[in-house]
Amino acid sequence: MKEYFPDIIKIEFSPGKTGHGLFFRQYNPVEITGEKSMKEHLRFSMAYWHTMCCGGDDQFGAPAYVRPWHDVSSPMKMAEERVYAAFEFMQKLGIEYFCFHDRDIAPEGKTLSETNKNLDKIVRLIRKMMSETGIKLLWGTANLFNNVRYIHGASTSCNADVFAYAAAQVKKALEITKELGGQNYVFWGGREGYETLLNTDMKMELDNMGFFMQMAVDYAKEIGFDGQFLIEPKPKEPTKHQYDFDVSSALSFLKTYNLDRHFKFNIEANHATLAGHTLQHDLRIARINGMLGSVDANQGDLLLGWDTDQFPTDLYSTTLCMYEILKMGGFEKGGLNFDAKPRRPSYTPEDMFYAHVAGMDSFAKGLKAALRIIKDGIFDNFVAERYQSYSHGIGKKISDKNPDFKSLEQYALKLKSIENPSGRQEHLESLLNDYILNS
Repeated sequence: MKEYFPDIIKIEFSPGKTGHGLFFRQYNPVEITGEKSMKEHLRFSMAYWHTMCCGGDDQFGAPAYVRPWHDVSSPMKMAEERVYAAFEFMQKLGIEYFCFHDRDIAPEGKTLSETNKNLDKIVRLIRKMMSETGIKLLWGTANLFNNVRYIHGASTSCNADVFAYAAAQVKKALEITKELGGQNYVFWGGREGYETLLNTDMKMELDNMGFFMQMAVDYAKEIGFDGQFLIEPKPKEPTKHQYDFDVSSALSFLKTYNLDRHFKFNIEANHATLAGHTLQHDLRIARINGMLGSVDANQGDLLLGWDTDQFPTDLYSTTLCMYEILKMGGFEKGGLNFDAKPRRPSYTPEDMFYAHVAGMDSFAKGLKAALRIIKDGIFDNFVAERYQSYSHGIGKKISDKNPDFKSLEQYALKLKSIENPSGRQEHLESLLNDYILNS
């Protein structure tokens, strides 16, 4: 078996060390933080599509990445070599999970039957490598967006043949996810949306998407797949109006079709910002509804209006992300999946390691800061004080849902003045700086 990264040794935590070099500055997998080790808190995952499949091409340029496993004789041979490269990469980084789309791991054949045979062959190899290394599958999914058959969508296509083909593809993806012990299964509606309502029956498309997901839930029960179903919201691209625009709109969809008890959310940072939110906003909406499942850890460029999938290095974002995750009690089946790719000029195999180290260190720093914030209770206490008017008097009655408009009017008529508390936003942001800098 070829070694694809012969010059890279296992990446280690090197406290106090500075300067250039491949080592962790913040991430110590065995360090106990709170009641768990860092690796248990963070549950890092490699995204197969970006790390093993991406060529570094963009809208204006040809592939630029140097990836030795791309230079092989056939698509199936390439798929096999990717498996070896992926597990070597994860072992040297100490990443314990990975995620994939079906078409990431094996190429399509001339027929669906041939495609499934390709998958079965590569899944056998992946299962062997998982057994040898102890690396686990965080989640699987089906690519229902690349092939031209999905030009009008998959479960929302105007073509019933496409709907049927997509169902067959998800059926197989669920089977291989179960076979590999996947802890979750993700729905990302890459083309589940529309360009114009002039040619769209929105009601039919939404009904069909709801029915499609219910069939997946039913089949999972039939085959004994006990992983968590996740839905991953994304606005805009590639279709102008995506049905899973953000957590709020996707939550409404799930409730409408009685799917909310079967699904949680896989929230991607860059998708949240494209929807006009912060990552913390979408995490908070999911958390307070008991539906925060997993996170695609990346960031976008706020000056660009598309999904840039950059590695997460913003410490404010990683700290506030970990704050929400810790507030829900930590991950149960989810994790932090690096749905990210090095920048195109960072084209060498070594840059794959530098990029992941940067992301892992950023989340380790965010974890330590978030744990201190929660332990000290400084923000929780401020929020409780800000809303203390609801703990007594008329506020307590409102909290208990006792008054009506008439009684509130009588109360308001007697008020001589109203004094609001200060939000102290700048002070709180300064405190957040302190926690990040000193953790």
